[in-house]
Amino acid sequence: MKRSEVNERDIWRIEDIFQNVGEWEKEFSEVNKALPSVLSYKGKLGDKYEFLACMECNSAICRRLERLCCYAQLKHDENSADECGLSLYSRSEDIYMHYATYSSFITPELGALDDVTLSAYMNDPDLAVYKYMLSEVRRSKRHILSAEEERLLALGQTTYSGYGNVFGMINNVDMPFPKIDVNGKKVKLTHGLYSECLSSLDPALRKKAFEGMYKAVGSLINTIGANYAASVAKDNYLATARGYASAVEKSTDSDNVPGEVYTKLVKTVGENLEPVHRYVALRKKALGAEKLHMYDLYVSLVKEADLKLKFDEAFELVLKGLAPLGEEYIELLRTARRSRWLDVYETENKRSGAYSMGVTGVHPFVLLNYSSTAHDVFTIAHELGHSLHSYYSSKEQDYINADYSIFVAEVASTVNEVLLLKYMLKTETEPAMRKFLLAYYLDMFRTTLFRQTMFAEFELSSHSMAQAGKPLTVESLSREYMKLNKKYYGPHVVHDRQIRLEWARIPHFYHAFYVYKYATGITSAVNIAHAILEEGESAVARYKEKFLSAGGSKSPYDILCDVGVDLKSDEPYKVAMKEFSETLALLEELV
Repeated sequence: MKRSEVNERDIWRIEDIFQNVGEWEKEFSEVNKALPSVLSYKGKLGDKYEFLACMECNSAICRRLERLCCYAQLKHDENSADECGLSLYSRSEDIYMHYATYSSFITPELGALDDVTLSAYMNDPDLAVYKYMLSEVRRSKRHILSAEEERLLALGQTTYSGYGNVFGMINNVDMPFPKIDVNGKKVKLTHGLYSECLSSLDPALRKKAFEGMYKAVGSLINTIGANYAASVAKDNYLATARGYASAVEKSTDSDNVPGEVYTKLVKTVGENLEPVHRYVALRKKALGAEKLHMYDLYVSLVKEADLKLKFDEAFELVLKGLAPLGEEYIELLRTARRSRWLDVYETENKRSGAYSMGVTGVHPFVLLNYSSTAHDVFTIAHELGHSLHSYYSSKEQDYINADYSIFVAEVASTVNEVLLLKYMLKTETEPAMRKFLLAYYLDMFRTTLFRQTMFAEFELSSHSMAQAGKPLTVESLSREYMKLNKKYYGPHVVHDRQIRLEWARIPHFYHAFYVYKYATGITSAVNIAHAILEEGESAVARYKEKFLSAGGSKSPYDILCDVGVDLKSDEPYKVAMKEFSETLALLEELV
Protein backbone atom coordinates (compact mmCIF):
# COMPACT_ATOMS: atom_id res chain seq x y z
CA MET A 1 0.00 0.00 0.00
CA LYS A 2 1.26 3.48 -0.88
CA ARG A 3 1.42 6.07 1.88
CA SER A 4 -0.83 8.40 -0.11
CA GLU A 5 -3.59 5.79 0.14
CA VAL A 6 -3.73 5.87 3.95
CA ASN A 7 -6.32 7.94 5.82
CA GLU A 8 -4.69 10.97 7.47
CA ARG A 9 -5.93 9.99 10.95
CA ASP A 10 -3.82 6.82 10.68
CA ILE A 11 -0.57 8.68 9.94
CA TRP A 12 1.54 10.17 12.70
CA ARG A 13 1.69 13.95 12.88
CA ILE A 14 5.40 14.68 12.83
CA GLU A 15 4.47 18.31 12.17
CA ASP A 16 4.14 18.48 15.96
CA ILE A 17 7.95 18.49 16.04
CA PHE A 18 8.62 20.66 12.96
CA GLN A 19 5.98 21.99 10.59
CA ASN A 20 8.05 21.03 7.56
CA VAL A 21 11.56 20.20 6.37
CA GLY A 22 12.32 23.88 5.93
CA GLU A 23 11.72 24.50 9.63
CA TRP A 24 13.96 21.53 10.44
CA GLU A 25 16.68 22.98 8.21
CA LYS A 26 16.50 26.34 9.99
CA GLU A 27 16.79 24.69 13.41
CA PHE A 28 19.61 22.47 12.17
CA SER A 29 21.58 25.52 11.09
CA GLU A 30 21.04 27.33 14.39
CA VAL A 31 21.88 24.32 16.54
CA ASN A 32 24.98 23.63 14.48
CA LYS A 33 26.24 27.12 15.30
CA ALA A 34 25.45 26.65 18.99
CA LEU A 35 27.32 23.35 19.41
CA PRO A 36 30.74 24.77 20.34
CA SER A 37 29.28 26.86 23.18
CA VAL A 38 29.64 23.95 25.59
CA LEU A 39 33.43 24.13 25.17
CA SER A 40 33.50 27.38 27.13
CA TYR A 41 33.09 25.29 30.30
CA LYS A 42 35.97 22.96 29.61
CA GLY A 43 38.42 22.87 32.52
CA LYS A 44 35.99 24.70 34.83
CA LEU A 45 33.76 21.94 36.19
CA GLY A 46 35.49 21.98 39.56
CA ASP A 47 33.59 25.20 40.24
CA LYS A 48 30.00 24.59 41.31
CA TYR A 49 28.51 27.48 39.33
CA GLU A 50 30.43 26.68 36.18
CA PHE A 51 29.30 23.08 36.52
CA LEU A 52 25.68 24.17 36.87
CA ALA A 53 25.93 26.49 33.87
CA CYS A 54 27.54 23.71 31.82
CA MET A 55 24.75 21.28 32.69
CA GLU A 56 22.09 23.83 31.71
CA CYS A 57 23.87 24.56 28.43
CA ASN A 58 24.26 20.86 27.72
CA SER A 59 20.59 20.12 28.44
CA ALA A 60 19.40 22.98 26.23
CA ILE A 61 21.44 21.79 23.26
CA CYS A 62 20.51 18.14 23.82
CA ARG A 63 16.80 18.99 23.84
CA ARG A 64 17.16 20.66 20.46
CA LEU A 65 19.29 17.82 19.09
CA GLU A 66 16.68 15.33 20.27
CA ARG A 67 13.98 17.07 18.26
CA LEU A 68 16.21 17.19 15.17
CA CYS A 69 17.17 13.53 15.44
CA CYS A 70 13.68 12.26 16.22
CA TYR A 71 12.08 14.14 13.33
CA ALA A 72 14.74 12.81 10.97
CA GLN A 73 14.31 9.25 12.27
CA LEU A 74 10.52 9.36 11.88
CA LYS A 75 10.78 10.92 8.42
CA HIS A 76 13.25 8.24 7.35
CA ASP A 77 11.31 5.34 8.83
CA GLU A 78 8.03 6.19 7.15
CA ASN A 79 9.79 5.64 3.80
CA SER A 80 13.31 4.19 3.93
CA ALA A 81 13.77 4.76 0.18
CA ASP A 82 12.99 8.49 0.34
CA GLU A 83 16.16 10.49 -0.31
CA CYS A 84 15.00 13.48 1.74
CA GLY A 85 14.37 11.35 4.83
CA LEU A 86 17.66 9.52 4.35
CA SER A 87 19.52 12.82 4.06
CA LEU A 88 17.94 14.24 7.21
CA TYR A 89 18.67 11.03 9.11
CA SER A 90 22.31 10.97 8.00
CA ARG A 91 22.84 14.64 8.82
CA SER A 92 21.16 14.29 12.22
CA GLU A 93 23.56 11.47 13.06
CA ASP A 94 26.47 13.64 11.98
CA ILE A 95 25.43 16.65 14.05
CA TYR A 96 24.86 14.47 17.08
CA MET A 97 28.33 12.97 16.62
CA HIS A 98 29.85 16.44 16.39
CA TYR A 99 28.19 17.51 19.60
CA ALA A 100 29.22 14.28 21.32
CA THR A 101 32.77 15.23 20.37
CA TYR A 102 32.41 18.76 21.73
CA SER A 103 30.84 17.59 24.99
CA SER A 104 33.05 14.52 25.44
CA PHE A 105 35.15 16.37 28.03
CA ILE A 106 32.28 16.51 30.56
CA THR A 107 32.30 12.95 31.87
CA PRO A 108 36.09 12.50 32.11
CA GLU A 109 36.47 15.93 33.70
CA LEU A 110 33.85 15.10 36.31
CA GLY A 111 35.46 11.71 36.78
CA ALA A 112 38.78 13.42 37.46
CA LEU A 113 37.33 15.45 40.35
CA ASP A 114 38.28 14.21 43.78
CA ASP A 115 35.70 12.40 45.91
CA VAL A 116 35.39 15.35 48.28
CA THR A 117 34.24 17.64 45.45
CA LEU A 118 31.93 15.03 43.95
CA SER A 119 30.39 14.30 47.35
CA ALA A 120 29.89 18.01 47.96
CA TYR A 121 28.12 18.35 44.60
CA MET A 122 25.94 15.33 45.31
CA ASN A 123 24.84 16.74 48.68
CA ASP A 124 24.32 20.32 47.47
CA PRO A 125 20.59 21.23 47.37
CA ASP A 126 21.24 23.49 44.35
CA LEU A 127 22.50 20.48 42.42
CA ALA A 128 19.96 17.93 43.68
CA VAL A 129 18.69 17.16 40.19
CA TYR A 130 22.18 15.97 39.20
CA LYS A 131 22.68 13.68 42.21
CA TYR A 132 22.11 10.38 40.42
CA MET A 133 24.11 11.46 37.37
CA LEU A 134 27.03 12.40 39.63
CA SER A 135 26.76 9.16 41.59
CA GLU A 136 27.02 7.30 38.26
CA VAL A 137 30.15 9.27 37.37
CA ARG A 138 31.71 8.34 40.69
CA ARG A 139 30.67 4.67 40.31
CA SER A 140 32.08 4.47 36.78
CA LYS A 141 35.30 6.39 37.36
CA ARG A 142 37.55 3.43 36.68
CA HIS A 143 36.05 3.05 33.20
CA ILE A 144 36.20 6.72 32.25
CA LEU A 145 39.17 7.45 30.03
CA SER A 146 41.22 10.58 29.62
CA ALA A 147 39.63 13.56 27.87
CA GLU A 148 41.62 12.87 24.70
CA GLU A 149 40.74 9.17 24.72
CA GLU A 150 37.07 10.00 25.28
CA ARG A 151 37.22 12.47 22.40
CA LEU A 152 38.63 9.80 20.10
CA LEU A 153 35.93 7.32 21.07
CA ALA A 154 33.27 9.97 20.55
CA LEU A 155 34.60 10.64 17.06
CA GLY A 156 33.84 7.03 16.21
CA GLN A 157 30.15 7.08 17.17
CA THR A 158 28.86 7.19 13.60
CA THR A 159 31.16 4.32 12.67
CA TYR A 160 30.01 2.27 15.68
CA SER A 161 26.36 2.63 14.69
CA GLY A 162 27.11 1.92 11.03
CA TYR A 163 26.71 -1.87 11.31
CA GLY A 164 23.14 -1.49 12.50
CA ASN A 165 22.42 1.00 9.74
CA VAL A 166 23.83 -1.36 7.11
CA PHE A 167 21.63 -4.15 8.41
CA GLY A 168 18.63 -1.83 8.38
CA MET A 169 19.14 -1.04 4.70
CA ILE A 170 19.62 -4.72 3.86
CA ASN A 171 16.57 -5.74 5.86
CA ASN A 172 14.19 -2.96 4.85
CA VAL A 173 15.24 -2.03 1.33
CA ASP A 174 17.64 -4.47 -0.37
CA MET A 175 16.28 -7.84 0.79
CA PRO A 176 15.35 -9.71 -2.45
CA PHE A 177 11.98 -11.00 -1.33
CA PRO A 178 10.42 -13.49 -3.75
CA LYS A 179 6.82 -13.59 -4.86
CA ILE A 180 4.71 -16.34 -3.33
CA ASP A 181 1.27 -17.65 -4.09
CA VAL A 182 -1.27 -16.26 -1.59
CA ASN A 183 -4.89 -17.24 -2.21
CA GLY A 184 -4.21 -17.79 -5.89
CA LYS A 185 -2.34 -14.52 -6.40
CA LYS A 186 1.40 -13.94 -6.74
CA VAL A 187 2.35 -11.49 -4.01
CA LYS A 188 5.78 -10.17 -3.08
CA LEU A 189 6.79 -11.27 0.40
CA THR A 190 7.34 -8.54 3.01
CA HIS A 191 8.16 -8.65 6.71
CA GLY A 192 4.55 -7.94 7.53
CA LEU A 193 3.21 -10.53 5.10
CA TYR A 194 5.69 -13.08 6.43
CA SER A 195 4.29 -12.73 9.95
CA GLU A 196 0.78 -12.97 8.58
CA CYS A 197 1.62 -16.12 6.60
CA LEU A 198 3.17 -17.85 9.62
CA SER A 199 -0.12 -17.42 11.46
CA SER A 200 -2.12 -18.77 8.48
CA LEU A 201 -4.09 -21.99 8.90
CA ASP A 202 -2.68 -23.20 5.58
CA PRO A 203 0.48 -25.25 6.28
CA ALA A 204 1.56 -25.01 2.63
CA LEU A 205 1.46 -21.21 2.80
CA ARG A 206 3.42 -21.20 6.04
CA LYS A 207 6.06 -23.40 4.44
CA LYS A 208 6.26 -21.26 1.27
CA ALA A 209 6.66 -18.06 3.30
CA PHE A 210 9.29 -19.67 5.55
CA GLU A 211 11.29 -21.00 2.62
CA GLY A 212 10.89 -17.71 0.72
CA MET A 213 12.13 -15.65 3.68
CA TYR A 214 15.21 -17.79 4.23
CA LYS A 215 15.94 -17.98 0.53
CA ALA A 216 16.11 -14.17 0.57
CA VAL A 217 18.21 -14.10 3.75
CA GLY A 218 20.46 -16.86 2.41
CA SER A 219 21.17 -14.91 -0.77
CA LEU A 220 22.77 -12.15 1.34
CA ILE A 221 24.04 -14.29 4.21
CA ASN A 222 27.77 -13.68 3.64
CA THR A 223 27.26 -9.92 3.66
CA ILE A 224 25.07 -10.11 6.76
CA GLY A 225 27.54 -12.46 8.44
CA ALA A 226 30.51 -10.17 7.80
CA ASN A 227 28.50 -7.18 9.02
CA TYR A 228 27.47 -8.94 12.24
CA ALA A 229 31.01 -10.21 12.90
CA ALA A 230 32.27 -6.63 12.58
CA SER A 231 29.57 -5.44 14.98
CA VAL A 232 30.63 -8.05 17.56
CA ALA A 233 34.28 -7.03 17.13
CA LYS A 234 33.25 -3.42 17.76
CA ASP A 235 31.43 -4.44 20.96
CA ASN A 236 34.46 -6.31 22.27
CA TYR A 237 36.81 -3.48 21.29
CA LEU A 238 34.79 -0.86 23.19
CA ALA A 239 34.60 -3.12 26.24
CA THR A 240 38.36 -3.67 26.22
CA ALA A 241 39.04 0.02 25.64
CA ARG A 242 37.13 0.87 28.81
CA GLY A 243 38.74 -1.83 30.92
CA TYR A 244 35.92 -4.36 31.10
CA ALA A 245 36.51 -8.10 31.11
CA SER A 246 33.80 -8.64 28.50
CA ALA A 247 31.19 -6.88 26.40
CA VAL A 248 28.37 -8.25 28.56
CA GLU A 249 30.04 -6.83 31.68
CA LYS A 250 30.23 -3.45 29.97
CA SER A 251 26.56 -3.68 29.03
CA THR A 252 25.23 -4.55 32.49
CA ASP A 253 27.55 -2.08 34.19
CA SER A 254 26.50 0.67 31.79
CA ASP A 255 22.91 0.12 32.92
CA ASN A 256 23.96 -0.01 36.59
CA VAL A 257 22.47 -3.49 36.81
CA PRO A 258 24.18 -6.22 38.85
CA GLY A 259 25.84 -8.76 36.58
CA GLU A 260 24.14 -11.48 38.64
CA VAL A 261 20.83 -10.53 37.00
CA TYR A 262 22.06 -11.74 33.59
CA THR A 263 23.52 -14.87 35.14
CA LYS A 264 20.37 -15.57 37.15
CA LEU A 265 18.15 -15.22 34.09
CA VAL A 266 20.15 -17.50 31.77
CA LYS A 267 20.70 -20.10 34.49
CA THR A 268 17.09 -20.16 35.71
CA VAL A 269 15.54 -20.30 32.26
CA GLY A 270 18.05 -22.90 31.09
CA GLU A 271 17.09 -25.12 34.02
CA ASN A 272 13.35 -24.79 33.37
CA LEU A 273 12.88 -25.67 29.71
CA GLU A 274 10.85 -28.84 30.27
CA PRO A 275 7.51 -26.93 30.33
CA VAL A 276 8.46 -25.31 27.00
CA HIS A 277 9.17 -28.71 25.47
CA ARG A 278 5.81 -29.85 26.88
CA TYR A 279 4.09 -26.92 25.23
CA VAL A 280 5.71 -27.67 21.88
CA ALA A 281 4.47 -31.26 22.19
CA LEU A 282 0.98 -29.96 23.04
CA ARG A 283 1.07 -27.69 19.99
CA LYS A 284 1.92 -30.69 17.79
CA LYS A 285 -1.03 -32.60 19.27
CA ALA A 286 -3.46 -29.70 18.96
CA LEU A 287 -2.58 -29.13 15.31
CA GLY A 288 -2.87 -32.84 14.56
CA ALA A 289 0.51 -32.67 12.85
CA GLU A 290 2.54 -35.76 12.07
CA LYS A 291 5.57 -33.47 12.19
CA LEU A 292 5.72 -30.02 13.74
CA HIS A 293 8.02 -27.58 11.93
CA MET A 294 9.54 -24.30 13.08
CA TYR A 295 7.11 -22.47 10.83
CA ASP A 296 4.20 -24.09 12.70
CA LEU A 297 4.95 -22.32 16.00
CA TYR A 298 2.93 -19.18 15.31
CA VAL A 299 -0.34 -20.48 13.88
CA SER A 300 -3.37 -20.43 16.17
CA LEU A 301 -4.05 -23.74 17.86
CA VAL A 302 -7.77 -23.11 17.51
CA LYS A 303 -8.95 -22.98 13.90
CA GLU A 304 -12.29 -21.39 14.68
CA ALA A 305 -10.88 -18.63 16.88
CA ASP A 306 -8.61 -15.68 16.20
CA LEU A 307 -8.62 -11.93 16.60
CA LYS A 308 -9.31 -10.37 13.24
CA LEU A 309 -10.22 -6.87 14.33
CA LYS A 310 -10.21 -3.57 12.51
CA PHE A 311 -7.74 -1.17 14.06
CA ASP A 312 -10.31 0.94 15.92
CA GLU A 313 -11.96 -2.19 17.32
CA ALA A 314 -8.56 -3.41 18.49
CA PHE A 315 -7.80 -0.05 20.06
CA GLU A 316 -11.05 -0.08 22.05
CA LEU A 317 -10.28 -3.60 23.26
CA VAL A 318 -6.88 -2.38 24.47
CA LEU A 319 -8.57 0.43 26.43
CA LYS A 320 -10.83 -2.06 28.20
CA GLY A 321 -7.92 -4.33 29.03
CA LEU A 322 -5.88 -1.50 30.52
CA ALA A 323 -8.76 -0.09 32.61
CA PRO A 324 -7.16 -1.30 35.90
CA LEU A 325 -4.49 1.39 35.34
CA GLY A 326 -7.09 4.11 35.95
CA GLU A 327 -9.07 6.72 34.04
CA GLU A 328 -6.14 9.15 33.70
CA TYR A 329 -4.11 6.49 31.92
CA ILE A 330 -7.01 5.58 29.62
CA GLU A 331 -7.65 9.21 28.69
CA LEU A 332 -4.00 9.62 27.72
CA LEU A 333 -4.37 6.65 25.37
CA ARG A 334 -7.44 8.26 23.80
CA THR A 335 -5.41 11.44 23.32
CA ALA A 336 -2.69 9.43 21.58
CA ARG A 337 -5.20 8.15 19.02
CA ARG A 338 -7.06 11.42 18.61
CA SER A 339 -3.90 13.52 18.28
CA ARG A 340 -2.18 11.18 15.81
CA TRP A 341 0.72 9.89 17.86
CA LEU A 342 0.41 6.62 15.89
CA ASP A 343 1.44 5.57 12.38
CA VAL A 344 -0.80 2.57 11.90
CA TYR A 345 -0.40 0.61 8.65
CA GLU A 346 2.38 -1.01 6.62
CA THR A 347 3.21 1.07 3.54
CA GLU A 348 5.78 0.83 0.78
CA ASN A 349 9.39 1.00 2.13
CA LYS A 350 8.19 1.77 5.65
CA ARG A 351 10.38 0.41 8.43
CA SER A 352 9.27 -3.02 9.59
CA GLY A 353 8.20 -3.91 13.12
CA ALA A 354 7.01 -1.45 15.73
CA TYR A 355 8.44 1.03 18.22
CA SER A 356 7.63 4.00 20.41
CA MET A 357 9.80 7.11 20.43
CA GLY A 358 9.45 9.77 23.12
CA VAL A 359 10.17 13.35 22.09
CA THR A 360 10.74 15.71 25.02
CA GLY A 361 8.46 18.73 24.95
CA VAL A 362 6.23 17.21 22.26
CA HIS A 363 4.79 13.71 22.87
CA PRO A 364 5.66 10.11 22.05
CA PHE A 365 5.27 8.69 18.53
CA VAL A 366 4.35 5.07 17.76
CA LEU A 367 5.27 3.17 14.61
CA LEU A 368 3.02 0.19 13.85
CA ASN A 369 2.48 -2.07 10.86
CA TYR A 370 -1.03 -3.21 11.79
CA SER A 371 -2.38 -6.19 9.86
CA SER A 372 -5.26 -7.50 12.03
CA THR A 373 -3.49 -10.44 13.69
CA ALA A 374 -3.71 -11.17 17.41
CA HIS A 375 -0.05 -10.21 17.69
CA ASP A 376 -0.82 -6.80 16.20
CA VAL A 377 -3.57 -6.19 18.78
CA PHE A 378 -1.16 -6.87 21.62
CA THR A 379 1.49 -4.75 19.88
CA ILE A 380 -0.82 -1.73 20.24
CA ALA A 381 -0.93 -2.25 24.00
CA HIS A 382 2.82 -2.95 24.08
CA GLU A 383 3.96 0.17 22.23
CA LEU A 384 1.53 2.43 24.08
CA GLY A 385 3.04 1.08 27.30
CA HIS A 386 6.36 2.46 26.11
CA SER A 387 4.69 5.74 25.19
CA LEU A 388 3.00 6.28 28.55
CA HIS A 389 6.22 5.35 30.35
CA SER A 390 7.96 8.09 28.36
CA TYR A 391 5.09 10.49 28.96
CA TYR A 392 5.02 10.10 32.75
CA SER A 393 8.81 10.17 33.11
CA SER A 394 9.10 13.31 30.99
CA LYS A 395 6.27 14.95 32.93
CA GLU A 396 7.59 14.18 36.42
CA GLN A 397 11.36 14.37 35.98
CA ASP A 398 13.77 17.09 34.96
CA TYR A 399 15.34 16.57 31.54
CA ILE A 400 18.54 15.14 32.98
CA ASN A 401 16.57 12.34 34.71
CA ALA A 402 13.66 11.82 32.31
CA ASP A 403 15.21 9.17 30.10
CA TYR A 404 14.71 5.75 31.68
CA SER A 405 17.28 3.00 31.33
CA ILE A 406 17.01 0.51 28.49
CA PHE A 407 16.99 -2.17 31.16
CA VAL A 408 13.47 -1.23 32.26
CA ALA A 409 12.30 -0.12 28.82
CA GLU A 410 10.30 -3.32 28.18
CA VAL A 411 8.54 -3.52 31.55
CA ALA A 412 5.67 -1.04 31.13
CA SER A 413 4.98 -2.33 27.62
CA THR A 414 4.74 -5.91 28.83
CA VAL A 415 2.63 -4.99 31.86
CA ASN A 416 0.10 -3.72 29.33
CA GLU A 417 0.20 -6.96 27.36
CA VAL A 418 -0.29 -9.07 30.49
CA LEU A 419 -3.21 -6.91 31.70
CA LEU A 420 -4.88 -7.10 28.30
CA LEU A 421 -4.48 -10.87 28.16
CA LYS A 422 -5.77 -11.31 31.72
CA TYR A 423 -8.82 -9.15 30.90
CA MET A 424 -9.61 -11.19 27.82
CA LEU A 425 -9.28 -14.48 29.69
CA LYS A 426 -11.52 -13.16 32.46
CA THR A 427 -14.28 -11.94 30.15
CA GLU A 428 -14.19 -14.63 27.48
CA THR A 429 -16.54 -17.62 27.94
CA GLU A 430 -16.46 -19.19 24.47
CA PRO A 431 -14.30 -22.38 24.76
CA ALA A 432 -12.46 -22.00 21.46
CA MET A 433 -11.49 -18.41 22.19
CA ARG A 434 -10.34 -19.33 25.70
CA LYS A 435 -8.10 -22.01 24.19
CA PHE A 436 -6.79 -19.44 21.75
CA LEU A 437 -6.02 -16.92 24.51
CA LEU A 438 -4.33 -19.49 26.74
CA ALA A 439 -2.15 -20.52 23.80
CA TYR A 440 -1.44 -16.88 23.01
CA TYR A 441 -0.33 -16.23 26.60
CA LEU A 442 1.94 -19.27 26.48
CA ASP A 443 3.40 -18.03 23.20
CA MET A 444 3.99 -14.62 24.80
CA PHE A 445 6.12 -16.40 27.39
CA ARG A 446 7.76 -18.60 24.77
CA THR A 447 8.74 -15.71 22.52
CA THR A 448 9.52 -13.10 25.19
CA LEU A 449 10.98 -15.04 28.12
CA PHE A 450 12.36 -18.23 26.60
CA ARG A 451 13.18 -17.15 23.03
CA GLN A 452 14.80 -13.89 24.08
CA THR A 453 16.89 -15.75 26.65
CA MET A 454 17.95 -18.07 23.82
CA PHE A 455 18.97 -14.97 21.86
CA ALA A 456 20.84 -13.74 24.93
CA GLU A 457 22.74 -17.02 25.10
CA PHE A 458 23.59 -16.71 21.41
CA GLU A 459 24.99 -13.23 21.99
CA LEU A 460 27.09 -14.51 24.86
CA SER A 461 28.43 -17.26 22.61
CA SER A 462 29.19 -15.04 19.62
CA HIS A 463 31.00 -12.43 21.70
CA SER A 464 32.89 -15.08 23.68
CA MET A 465 33.95 -16.84 20.48
CA ALA A 466 35.26 -13.59 19.00
CA GLN A 467 37.01 -12.63 22.24
CA ALA A 468 38.73 -16.03 22.28
CA GLY A 469 40.01 -15.43 18.76
CA LYS A 470 37.63 -17.85 17.06
CA PRO A 471 36.45 -16.53 13.69
CA LEU A 472 32.78 -15.66 13.41
CA THR A 473 31.81 -17.26 10.12
CA VAL A 474 28.37 -17.95 8.74
CA GLU A 475 28.97 -21.61 9.49
CA SER A 476 30.16 -21.14 13.10
CA LEU A 477 27.34 -18.71 13.90
CA SER A 478 24.72 -20.93 12.27
CA ARG A 479 26.02 -24.03 14.03
CA GLU A 480 25.83 -22.32 17.42
CA TYR A 481 22.36 -21.00 16.71
CA MET A 482 21.05 -24.42 15.70
CA LYS A 483 22.46 -25.96 18.88
CA LEU A 484 20.58 -23.43 21.00
CA ASN A 485 17.42 -23.86 18.95
CA LYS A 486 17.44 -27.58 19.73
CA LYS A 487 18.11 -26.92 23.42
CA TYR A 488 15.26 -24.45 23.85
CA TYR A 489 12.57 -26.03 21.63
CA GLY A 490 13.31 -29.66 22.41
CA PRO A 491 12.65 -32.96 20.61
CA HIS A 492 9.03 -32.50 19.54
CA VAL A 493 9.68 -30.11 16.65
CA VAL A 494 11.57 -30.51 13.38
CA HIS A 495 14.56 -28.19 13.52
CA ASP A 496 14.35 -27.16 9.87
CA ARG A 497 17.73 -26.47 8.33
CA GLN A 498 16.75 -22.91 7.39
CA ILE A 499 16.28 -21.93 11.05
CA ARG A 500 20.05 -22.00 11.50
CA LEU A 501 20.04 -18.62 9.69
CA GLU A 502 17.52 -16.97 11.99
CA TRP A 503 20.28 -15.07 13.81
CA ALA A 504 20.78 -13.12 10.57
CA ARG A 505 17.25 -11.69 10.81
CA ILE A 506 17.43 -10.20 14.32
CA PRO A 507 17.88 -6.39 14.28
CA HIS A 508 18.43 -6.24 18.04
CA PHE A 509 21.70 -8.14 17.71
CA TYR A 510 23.18 -4.83 16.54
CA HIS A 511 22.41 -3.44 20.00
CA ALA A 512 24.39 -6.03 21.90
CA PHE A 513 22.90 -7.57 25.04
CA TYR A 514 19.61 -5.78 24.64
CA VAL A 515 17.39 -8.82 24.12
CA TYR A 516 17.81 -10.27 27.62
CA LYS A 517 15.98 -7.19 28.86
CA TYR A 518 12.83 -8.47 27.12
CA ALA A 519 13.12 -11.60 29.27
CA THR A 520 13.73 -9.73 32.52
CA GLY A 521 11.03 -7.34 31.34
CA ILE A 522 8.30 -9.99 31.11
CA THR A 523 9.46 -11.47 34.41
CA SER A 524 9.09 -8.05 36.06
CA ALA A 525 5.85 -7.31 34.22
CA VAL A 526 4.13 -10.52 35.32
CA ASN A 527 5.01 -9.70 38.92
CA ILE A 528 3.80 -6.08 38.62
CA ALA A 529 0.57 -7.00 36.80
CA HIS A 530 -0.12 -9.64 39.45
CA ALA A 531 0.21 -6.97 42.15
CA ILE A 532 -2.06 -4.53 40.27
CA LEU A 533 -4.81 -7.12 39.85
CA GLU A 534 -4.49 -8.38 43.43
CA GLU A 535 -4.01 -5.09 45.30
CA GLY A 536 -5.86 -2.62 43.09
CA GLU A 537 -5.44 1.14 43.50
CA SER A 538 -2.53 0.99 45.95
CA ALA A 539 -0.47 -1.06 43.49
CA VAL A 540 -1.47 1.21 40.59
CA ALA A 541 -0.43 4.30 42.56
CA ARG A 542 2.88 2.67 43.47
CA TYR A 543 3.46 1.64 39.86
CA LYS A 544 2.78 5.14 38.50
CA GLU A 545 4.79 6.96 41.16
CA LYS A 546 7.69 4.59 41.72
CA PHE A 547 8.09 3.17 38.22
CA LEU A 548 6.37 5.04 35.38
CA SER A 549 7.34 8.45 36.79
CA ALA A 550 10.83 7.51 37.95
CA GLY A 551 12.57 7.96 34.60
CA GLY A 552 16.29 7.56 35.14
CA SER A 553 16.40 9.17 38.58
CA LYS A 554 17.98 6.09 40.17
CA SER A 555 19.34 2.67 39.29
CA PRO A 556 16.86 0.65 37.18
CA TYR A 557 17.50 -2.29 39.47
CA ASP A 558 16.52 -0.15 42.47
CA ILE A 559 13.45 1.20 40.64
CA LEU A 560 12.21 -2.36 40.15
CA CYS A 561 12.97 -3.17 43.78
CA ASP A 562 10.77 -0.18 44.71
CA VAL A 563 7.81 -1.95 43.09
CA GLY A 564 8.65 -5.28 44.68
CA VAL A 565 10.74 -6.98 41.98
CA ASP A 566 14.27 -8.03 42.98
CA LEU A 567 15.83 -9.67 39.92
CA LYS A 568 18.83 -10.94 41.87
CA SER A 569 16.51 -13.14 43.90
CA ASP A 570 14.69 -16.31 42.85
CA GLU A 571 11.20 -15.03 43.64
CA PRO A 572 10.36 -13.04 40.46
CA TYR A 573 11.44 -15.93 38.23
CA LYS A 574 9.44 -18.41 40.32
CA VAL A 575 6.33 -16.26 39.86
CA ALA A 576 6.84 -16.09 36.08
CA MET A 577 7.62 -19.81 35.70
CA LYS A 578 4.61 -20.69 37.84
CA GLU A 579 2.40 -18.51 35.66
CA PHE A 580 3.64 -20.32 32.54
CA SER A 581 3.20 -23.79 34.04
CA GLU A 582 -0.29 -23.05 35.39
CA THR A 583 -1.41 -21.61 32.06
CA LEU A 584 0.00 -24.67 30.27
CA ALA A 585 -1.91 -26.99 32.60
CA LEU A 586 -5.16 -25.15 31.83
CA LEU A 587 -4.60 -25.55 28.10
CA GLU A 588 -3.62 -29.20 28.43
CA GLU A 589 -7.02 -29.85 30.01
CA LEU A 590 -8.79 -28.34 27.00
CA VAL A 591 -6.79 -29.89 24.16
